[in-house]
Amino acid sequence: MKKILLACGSGICTSTAVHQKVAKMLDDKGYSGKYEITQCKVSEAPSKSANFDFLVATTMAPAGLQCPYVNGIPYLTGVGTEAAEAEILRLMAE
Repeated sequence: MKKILLACGSGICTSTAVHQKVAKMLDDKGYSGKYEITQCKVSEAPSKSANFDFLVATTMAPAGLQCPYVNGIPYLTGVGTEAAEAEILRLMAE
């Protein structure tokens, strides 16, 4: 079971939109039931990150992270989603 931390500025708006897109992509790739996603504010990410396999954030990577970072901005802009998805799938396979 992979633990994914998903962060945005408030922990509510953009992270909810990205959560839906990441979950659908993972389910479509056969990972249904093999992950759990937790949303938080990006300011909380460094202190929570030690307990997660990776962080997907709609902001720059915060200082002090203790897990890999994936840029989630492509899920908002629609530009570069292939690279973000490839990185998420790589981390899921580890």
